[in-house]
Amino acid sequence: MIVLGLSGALGHDASAAILVDGKIIAAAEEERFIRDKHAKNRFPYEAAKFCLDQAGVKPEQVDIVAFPYAEIPLSTNARWHYAKRHWYAPDRALDAIFNGNRRFRRNRDKSLQLMKDLGLVNAKFVPVEHHLAHASSAYHLSGFKEKTAIVGIDGKGEYATTFFGYGENGKIHKIKEFYDPDSLGGMYGAITEYLGFEMLDGEFKVMGMAPYGDASKYDLSRLVTFENGELTVDTKLVNVVGLRRYKENGKGYYFTPELIEWLGPKRHGDEIDNPYIHYAASVQALLEDVALKMIDYYLGDIIRETGRIAMAGGVALNVKLNQRIIAMPHVKELFVQPASGDNGTSLGAASYAAHLAGEKVQAMEHAYLGPAYTTEECIAACEAHPSKPKFIHLENAAKKGAELLAEGNPLAWLQGRMEFGPRSLGCRSILGDPSHPGVADRINAQIKYRERWRPFCPSMLDTVAEDILQTSHPAPYMTFTFDVAEHWKSRIPEVVHEDGTARAQVVTKATNPRYYDLIQNLEKLRSVPVVLNTSLNRRGEPMICSPTDALNMFFGCDLEYLIMEDILVTKV
Repeated sequence: MIVLGLSGALGHDASAAILVDGKIIAAAEEERFIRDKHAKNRFPYEAAKFCLDQAGVKPEQVDIVAFPYAEIPLSTNARWHYAKRHWYAPDRALDAIFNGNRRFRRNRDKSLQLMKDLGLVNAKFVPVEHHLAHASSAYHLSGFKEKTAIVGIDGKGEYATTFFGYGENGKIHKIKEFYDPDSLGGMYGAITEYLGFEMLDGEFKVMGMAPYGDASKYDLSRLVTFENGELTVDTKLVNVVGLRRYKENGKGYYFTPELIEWLGPKRHGDEIDNPYIHYAASVQALLEDVALKMIDYYLGDIIRETGRIAMAGGVALNVKLNQRIIAMPHVKELFVQPASGDNGTSLGAASYAAHLAGEKVQAMEHAYLGPAYTTEECIAACEAHPSKPKFIHLENAAKKGAELLAEGNPLAWLQGRMEFGPRSLGCRSILGDPSHPGVADRINAQIKYRERWRPFCPSMLDTVAEDILQTSHPAPYMTFTFDVAEHWKSRIPEVVHEDGTARAQVVTKATNPRYYDLIQNLEKLRSVPVVLNTSLNRRGEPMICSPTDALNMFFGCDLEYLIMEDILVTKV
């Protein structure tokens, strides 16, 4: 059976994924092909074409097209809750009651048009509830065999913002959902805007800023409470719509003028400054504390029984929260879907629809699910590029790459299949030697053009990961932070954050042999089995997909070395 999943229902992060007989064959975000960050208000035409091509499937062979957005009946609590909590915006409240599936119908029509345009003439269209898609992307792809607690926390799907349930024998059971505007993700997103960042990207920046502040300096608990099993966001302050929004230069934000009166002016600029670093620390602590209380309240018994948690939704990318979940009593293993945001719902919709159709969905083995390019295609891109780049053939790309890193150079690295999800995992990366002081500042200032205080991540060999991270917990996707062992902090200072943690990727030879070889070669030269790894892109741009994209970036920044498959491109 062939199942194609699509996403893009919420106006951002359109993507496509394809499963054949229950196995993931390909998945990719639309933004990577059209070079438009988050592919706002776009549907995944190019991503779907890639998935079909990668699977060697003709459009007419597809059995199911799954979409992560469904009709929500008026008989459920979701629409009534939304109406009640949005009493201050009567147009929104009445619309939820009388026309509450308008967005579903719009998305269904766009999906059917895409199916027609791409020739998916024999496929059945299967809508999947947004949070069930998140849940499936975590549970069905985790590989967990026993009963598993499932957590889904994000901004908002159709109406739900939070999902607690469990999976057993392949079936997903709901325990509890919360509905908009009562949303941890919405609250955190509103404060992200207040702190001067864009939603969808800026949440990572708030998380990175938090360790510079002191959470005890300001009590932000007014923003959200969890009492007697109920989550409540204060919509006099955050996660607001309509006339209640604070406006600046004609733009409306998801917080109110009352928040400004309470905390002071909205932050601007790139520097970390008072009191905003303390606000970041406080909102991060609030998110963690409330999320842990909810998880224990609704899933504590299941966790104590099995020790396994599968998690997705945008908040699942909050690596500091995930570190605390792992530290909860009785937790043996936490699987976080690497594409936990709405980009991953195409994969979740496909896996859920495949399960409903009787397929046994296979576990996710890695996130290298995008396009790959041959050395010949890389050469052709060089020859066609207007900058006429200089390049040479390499006998051993991993060895040469390690030599360049050992000399203190940042290195652009394009190898194999592009990653699915927001994290570069050694195929579309900018790399550095983390034992070289200053390499992180150089990458931030001259290549990424991003805030200088932003942390970088380490990719490390599986042979040393337990010694560095002081745990054997799996970490293939950069979805957790860990406390770095004291005897390693001085050896890899460029990838240890302000609070002594690192958002680590543990690399295995089985999943990425060339990347593994590069790190091994660096270890021989510098006695450090770790590389600094950040995504191959500049600030505000999608991650690089193709050799041409890489060359455009290379000649638009201060990078000096680019290895694409078996060629080295230089500017000298």
